[in-house]
Amino acid sequence: MTVTAPVRPAPNITTRRPVFPFTAIVGQEEMKLALLLNVIDPKIGGVMIMGERGTGKSTTIRALADLLPEIEVVADDPFNSHPSDPDLMSEEVRERLARGEKLPVVKRKVQMVDLPLGATEDRVCGTIDIEKALSEGVKAFEPGLLAKANRGILYIDEVNLLDDHLVDVLLDSAASGINTVEREGISIRHPARFVLVGSGNPEEGELRPQLLDRFGMHAEIRTVKEPVLRVQIVEERTAFDQNPLEYIERYRSKQEELQQRIIKAQELLKSVHIEYDLRVQISQVCSELDVDGLRGDLVTNRAAKALAALEGRTEVTVDDIRRVITLCLRHRLRKDPLESIDSGYKVEKVFCRVFGIAQPEDEKATASAGKR
Repeated sequence: MTVTAPVRPAPNITTRRPVFPFTAIVGQEEMKLALLLNVIDPKIGGVMIMGERGTGKSTTIRALADLLPEIEVVADDPFNSHPSDPDLMSEEVRERLARGEKLPVVKRKVQMVDLPLGATEDRVCGTIDIEKALSEGVKAFEPGLLAKANRGILYIDEVNLLDDHLVDVLLDSAASGINTVEREGISIRHPARFVLVGSGNPEEGELRPQLLDRFGMHAEIRTVKEPVLRVQIVEERTAFDQNPLEYIERYRSKQEELQQRIIKAQELLKSVHIEYDLRVQISQVCSELDVDGLRGDLVTNRAAKALAALEGRTEVTVDDIRRVITLCLRHRLRKDPLESIDSGYKVEKVFCRVFGIAQPEDEKATASAGKR
């Protein structure tokens, strides 16, 4: 008598939880621009988003992850290894390739990994089973959240409440693109290239300046004050909640258009050029603002190039620099941990002077009002 296993129905892709479309988000242009630029060039170093509760931080980040195109990964690898780029492969996958093994490849959505506040270092970095390693002579590794986040987005809500040591570990992995776990003389390394996104409420405390400086960009978001815009945001959210699939369909063409722009920008990025004189002026702004180190110079150059690529150009303009320089430098001005982060007036003022541009009247008025 032959017993056959019951046939299970194929999973229905429409059962995936609907995500609010990125292109439907009203306002918060600073945050959206910073996120897009980091996706185009992850070497920018991530983004720190600070703003009040209920301003759409988590919604926007999830919307971005859902927007991104699918990526090719090695099917049976826990690190989302790239099938052909050695820098994005685990050691095991590289060894299999060296043996001439044909790797099974599948396409997957870009992962967005939420880091819970109570996560331990073992949960984040992974653990080594020492007993198994000693008794069987194999590297028994249990991957952590950094393995899952490879080639994706790692999101930390309330990052200012996270243990400083854990933030250091995350920033080190984000900068190097590698996670190293060492226990009792056994060491395991795996790729950990991800876009690091932190968010927090300034009322609950700031990150230490030394840690804040490690984030490539800093976006400030505020509650929308204009009544008409507030009504529009409420109406859009209500329409999505009432019929998510119909709402998503309405924005499908805009989503696909932006997705294609991101893909083209990633391909174009290597060809983008920034003139020497503009690079000197960027460094002059950083010098006059007394920015420590060279991270500010590097990030501003990279962000300006990513913006030019996003708009389909191969030459960086002064306007590109102006649109990104505040995002790249405002959080690098603090010398006193008790001092609040400048909203951007100092950066804008020095930028206009160095580049020989007149400062807009409304910004002058706002700056002078802040001094009184």
